[in-house]
Amino acid sequence: MVPILVLLVIAAGFAIFSVIAGSLTGPKRYNRAKVESYECGIEPAPQAFQGHKMPVKYYLTAMLFIVFDIEIIFLYPWAVAFDKLGLFGLVEMLLFIASVFVVYAYVWRRGGLDWD
Repeated sequence: MVPILVLLVIAAGFAIFSVIAGSLTGPKRYNRAKVESYECGIEPAPQAFQGHKMPVKYYLTAMLFIVFDIEIIFLYPWAVAFDKLGLFGLVEMLLFIASVFVVYAYVWRRGGLDWD
């Protein structure tokens, strides 16, 4: 328990030190481009600042990314320990991949991957 607390204190101290040191030593030259919002090199959409809702497509894309990212997180340890798991591990991973594929097919059929 003590080593974890020590690591937590060191990490928090480093984070606080980095933020303070960056603000004290960094350049203070502000211009119009630096204080504006940044959206991937495109001018920010005005409707986001006028109280309109963001399109749901952004959230769906983020959720899809999370689903498939988690799939990769589960596939990596399975691939490392594949020979030790035997047939049971193979069947379980096939069921997992099939369930993720069902989600992918559903999203594809509903048009969740279209960017129009």
